[in-house]
Amino acid sequence: MQRDLRLTAVGRRYGIRGPWVLRGVDLTLTPATLTRVEGANGTGKSTLLRLLARLDAPTEGRVTGRPRTAYVPERFPSALPFTALGYLTHLGTLHGLSRRSAQRAAGTWLERFGAGAYAGTPMAQLSKGSSQKVAVAQALLGEPELLVLDEAWTGLDAAARAELERAVAERTAAGGAVVFVDHDPRRLVGAPDATYTVLGGGLKCCTDQGSSPDGPLTLVLVRGPAGGQLPPDAARTVATVRETTPGDYRLAVPASHSDVVLRALLTAHPPWHVVSVTPPPPDSGSRP
Repeated sequence: MQRDLRLTAVGRRYGIRGPWVLRGVDLTLTPATLTRVEGANGTGKSTLLRLLARLDAPTEGRVTGRPRTAYVPERFPSALPFTALGYLTHLGTLHGLSRRSAQRAAGTWLERFGAGAYAGTPMAQLSKGSSQKVAVAQALLGEPELLVLDEAWTGLDAAARAELERAVAERTAAGGAVVFVDHDPRRLVGAPDATYTVLGGGLKCCTDQGSSPDGPLTLVLVRGPAGGQLPPDAARTVATVRETTPGDYRLAVPASHSDVVLRALLTAHPPWHVVSVTPPPPDSGSRP
């Protein structure tokens, strides 16, 4: 992302005399960061995300910065005159890809989310879950600098939910910013750089920098540069890290997020070498 996206004293209401949904909101999204937005239903979370995605304009205040942005709504309009593959291919060409490259990328994303079998299915005939997989794929197809996810995991099966978590890790590892809302408090727990709560029309930062995910830990042995730093997405998620010998590291990783860490390590430049992965035994405690 070339520039930060910044909201300054932003307010939003619908209608000249309508109540303020948001007011006095200040927020900055920087490259290579993951931001979670929380709040009760009806507090304005989706309104905030639409402002970030520039789908809505603020009633007052200003939004500066124009990263290339992709948005996944909770409800995706599936009644479109395309097949799943045709729709994604069309969007790929709008992103500047040749038709052949767009079709190849579209097929890859459908396969990653377990929807390859529905490539030739008309969008209007897709189930809610399959339609949501297309919605996520269309957002990731253009490698956005800012990815905005509004309950994007809703309707996805377990494998697709895990794949979306991996894709989020890839985006931030590549220097993109990701902001998301999700009803599951365990979603990407421990990974966000910042967490905000929408409350009373305002935005409150409630990030606990010292927090870490609860639950069993997976032991990961990796090899990388001596005295080197872990990739950002891995460093944010691991519970503990110890360099046992120069270039050899012992990581204790929350079992629920081991895939995110492994993907961050393997997609780093240069990539880290994963020596072994030892999952926690059944009914284990929080330490491997």
